[in-house]
Amino acid sequence: MTIKIAVSLPDHLVTAARRAVKHGHAASVSAYVAEAMAAYQDEHRFDAMVDDILQRTGGPMTDAEKAWADDLLAGR
Repeated sequence: MTIKIAVSLPDHLVTAARRAVKHGHAASVSAYVAEAMAAYQDEHRFDAMVDDILQRTGGPMTDAEKAWADDLLAGR
């Protein structure tokens, strides 16, 4: 189901959406906004999942654990 709504956006975001459509990166401005909203929602779900995992395993990462993870992700 699709619901049509009206939103106000800053000029630079509208320009970016239209540019994405022009260059074939999105089917329409509506599709571009929907994809951006879905990505935002996914990111927040991921953040919530990480927070939950951390709570189950002893709380926030220490500075040493963060450094280890950064090195691992950077391939060092």
